[in-house]
Amino acid sequence: MKQHVSIKQALSILIVLLTIIGTSIIMFHLAAHVALLFALILLIAFAKFKGLSWEDIHQAFISGISPGLIPILIFLLIGALISTWIASGTIPTLMVYGFSFLSPTYFLPMIFLICGLVGAAVGSSFTTISTIGIAFYGMGQLLGFAPGWIAGAIVSGAFLGNSLSPLSDTANLAAAIAEVDLFEHIKQMVKTVLPAAIISSLFFFAFGKGKVSVAETGAMIDIIACLKGNFAVSLVALLPILLLFICGLKKIPAIPTLLVNIILSLGIRFIFYPETTISQLGSWVQNGYVATTGNQQVDRLLTRGGIQSMMWSVSLILLALALGGLLIRLQLIETILENSQKWMNRPSRLIILTTLSCIGINLLIGEQYLAIILPGKAFQQTFDRLGVPKSYLSRILSDAGASINPLIPWSVSGVFITGTLGIPTSQYWPYAIFCYLLPLMTVGLGILANHRLPRLTLISPKEMKKV
Repeated sequence: MKQHVSIKQALSILIVLLTIIGTSIIMFHLAAHVALLFALILLIAFAKFKGLSWEDIHQAFISGISPGLIPILIFLLIGALISTWIASGTIPTLMVYGFSFLSPTYFLPMIFLICGLVGAAVGSSFTTISTIGIAFYGMGQLLGFAPGWIAGAIVSGAFLGNSLSPLSDTANLAAAIAEVDLFEHIKQMVKTVLPAAIISSLFFFAFGKGKVSVAETGAMIDIIACLKGNFAVSLVALLPILLLFICGLKKIPAIPTLLVNIILSLGIRFIFYPETTISQLGSWVQNGYVATTGNQQVDRLLTRGGIQSMMWSVSLILLALALGGLLIRLQLIETILENSQKWMNRPSRLIILTTLSCIGINLLIGEQYLAIILPGKAFQQTFDRLGVPKSYLSRILSDAGASINPLIPWSVSGVFITGTLGIPTSQYWPYAIFCYLLPLMTVGLGILANHRLPRLTLISPKEMKKV
């Protein structure tokens, strides 16, 4: 079997793959599934050319998909959670209270900051988006905001919280890969997160203001009355949110947290509506909640959720992970990362190329964990060789490895957001300003790195291996 992949082959294949995916989606408006399938066919052909057997290819698929099995199960549970939160009155209650306390003028900057606080408390951008994010998305549409603006503010806030939370899986992973203390990593993150958060807040405040006319105010009163008349709007309905915070503070894993939350939500539904049947509950969990309030706006917004609603996302993730598994098996990414190190003879170049590597892996594989792990392991010794603190590496891995993920249609985060909020990535990414400000901030700091970092005697890569 041919093992070696040259740098020219690696670059050529990756460029062709990105071209196929990009043109399929942008020019021909094909579904992301089809684009990834075309890319996968090309990569399989290259794998056969390099001498891989079908067993090798199958094993590559398995190794690529295996890390995604837990996230996929979490996706399915979140689908069930959304429908049970609507049925129990949790999301309608959030909407009613939100209309009472949030001003339309400051709606977008407020939901950006609130999602940031919730994300930091629970340590999960996915949980934030699929819970209060759903409520804010519905409120924003009823207030007349464009869906892209609302989703952009929600996604930006959720990933703001995820960036600074000590409970965040990506923060812990970035710190572990770079071999730095978690709180040293968070301290380093503030250098990019704080200015990005300030700019994002000003952006939503300046360009995302909303106005509600007298007629719309009357319609809003009707909507609130509709929600109160058809759902259990009460403080009891907010217990699932309290449970979510408690589980986050106790560092309980996502799967048991979601399971107990689903059970609690179903229990609340039985308390307020004891006539609810098991068949209804099963249908909501599987197919989603179907609102029949008589108000078209409310029915459209609250008919969602269910395990089945996540199957579009799951199928896309499986294709992306299979593609990623074969890319890794062929060592295409590893070849490029290894060859790029000869260009990293200055701290600024190292920081910029590491950032671009994280973004590139996100584009190719769509998996934020691999976008953190692969560049982190590849460039760790180079950071030591150039005397760049490892906390810089952990910050780059988080800024470019995790925050870019929701901006890519076939990525795990992008697919999840589309499945949860029901909006294509192309509609919200221009407004998810925080997510692309972070890598820009990191590149900016990288350009300044030559002047700020101490001048050290550089050790060659060969000498580094001897140490």
